[in-house]
Amino acid sequence: MKQVTATGQTVKEAVESALAQLQTTEDHTEISIIDEGKKGIFGIFGARPAVVKVSVKMDPIEEAEKFLISVCEKMGAPITIDVEKSGKQVKFMLSGEKIALLIGKRGQTLNSLQYLTQLVINRFSNQYLNVILDAEDYRKRRNETLIHLAEKLAQRAVQSGKEVALEPMPSYERKVIHSALMNNKRITTYSSGVDPHRHIVIAPNK
Repeated sequence: MKQVTATGQTVKEAVESALAQLQTTEDHTEISIIDEGKKGIFGIFGARPAVVKVSVKMDPIEEAEKFLISVCEKMGAPITIDVEKSGKQVKFMLSGEKIALLIGKRGQTLNSLQYLTQLVINRFSNQYLNVILDAEDYRKRRNETLIHLAEKLAQRAVQSGKEVALEPMPSYERKVIHSALMNNKRITTYSSGVDPHRHIVIAPNK
């Protein structure tokens, strides 16, 4: 966070000095008055300058974008980003020529980038923001694959009469499985294990 401490004959002058040094405007900053100053006798004797500390507010979404652009360039996969914000959820949609490199096997690279972006955005945000990272509709395609997999494995559990354990998944992918099978009265789903090895188990109802 950029910040400066500035002085002036008045608080207003001190703030104006700080803004000039930071090359920004008051609405993009946080101002702390350290000393309101003192005019002194005849404006000379015992006079004390006003002192303020001015900090530039960092935009959490912009900082997250900068992070993503930098990391992807270093990975050799330059990107462009479209952003959608809805309440406390921020969705970053990535596109680029080497997007498959950023998705990785079963979305593992994309999931790791999403986790890191979540950390970055909340370091600069005053309220908790939930990040969704998508790359050319990968999440939608992945959800469709997970739903199909869930239905197939639920059928296997019913036919065999045995529990079926899925591979470890991040929490939002586990939710897709739970939601897909919640109305299936023949089976029960539950999560087992500890992250990053937490996974879903499909158990037949007896």
